[in-house]
Amino acid sequence: MIYWRLSGFYLCYFISLGALVPYWSLYLKSIGLSVADIGELFAILMASKVVAPNVWGWIADHTGHRMNIVRIASLLAALAFSGVFFGSSFWWLALVMSGFGFFWNAALPQFEATTMNHLGEEPHRYSGIRLWGSIGFIIAVATLGPVLDHYGASSLPAILLVVFVLIWLSSLAVPESAAGHLALDQQSLLSVLKRPEVFSLLLVCFLVQASHGPYYTFYTLYLEEFGYSTAQVGQLWALGVVAEIVIFLFMPRLLSRYSSRHLLLVTVTLTTLRWVLIAWLVHHPVVVILAQVLHAASFGLYHAVAIHMIHRLFTGTHQGRGQALYSSLSFGAGGALGSIASGYLWTGLGPQSMFALAAATGLAAMAVVYAGIRFEPAK
Repeated sequence: MIYWRLSGFYLCYFISLGALVPYWSLYLKSIGLSVADIGELFAILMASKVVAPNVWGWIADHTGHRMNIVRIASLLAALAFSGVFFGSSFWWLALVMSGFGFFWNAALPQFEATTMNHLGEEPHRYSGIRLWGSIGFIIAVATLGPVLDHYGASSLPAILLVVFVLIWLSSLAVPESAAGHLALDQQSLLSVLKRPEVFSLLLVCFLVQASHGPYYTFYTLYLEEFGYSTAQVGQLWALGVVAEIVIFLFMPRLLSRYSSRHLLLVTVTLTTLRWVLIAWLVHHPVVVILAQVLHAASFGLYHAVAIHMIHRLFTGTHQGRGQALYSSLSFGAGGALGSIASGYLWTGLGPQSMFALAAATGLAAMAVVYAGIRFEPAK
């Protein structure tokens, strides 16, 4: 029973992500915002991940009430997002996205910690639960493309608000006991962070997500710039997540057969290749399809390995803050930097320059893995 409750939250949460990430830029463009404005708004949303997960993670680790935090954050995120119906200026939306992001970005890291705690000595089962998030993402991107083509991007805020309410409702089904309470009697968080392999892993996560900045913020607009329709773009987003699901299904076998370091080196190498293909061969649909299949590596393999390594390195009372640091430094700081840089690059040098920089960032991540991570977390 708990499997379906945990999976249900991932399903709803990533339906919202599948609606927000590929299509929110279309809505912002439809109300007259510039490419630079869109990049800055996405950067604000991602930057809120730098603060929010750490604040809420500290509270969760010291109270043990992770699911209460998830429920409160999910409800307040829905209420904050409703502000988009009351104004459309850049500064008003910046305020709304800041408040929304502070609560929305608090929920997932604590739910990840809850899931891993519930799995106990079977962390390999994580991918089988998390894949329902990928299914939710596919549902969103596959259905919303045709819907927005027909009804227009102005319908997106109402759709998103309904989904945010569903996230809150799904959080009510997960019992607090699944999160557990952890004793506060181990080495300090600073001592953990001083370990070279921990610092290197967090730096790799930062770089990988920074390289995803143009993808998450401008991929839809980028493909439309080269003649792809909204429906085709939705299908490409869905294809990427199908590939992600496939790799999740194989993760237990891969983690038991290969070292985490080896898998991480593979994922950053394939991530770099993906950005090269999108930057210079976007005119060829077959190549674009191949690049989307590589989402299995750039997100699916990367995320599963990173969660596995974070769980092994941040133990006991540090689990919540370990997940929070992973979220804030990678999806937060890395994603924000990648988004805002992409907006300026598009404006100054053209859209393809965004993915050229993403490829260079991927190369930097490869160097860090090779030089700084030479370990396998204890099991």
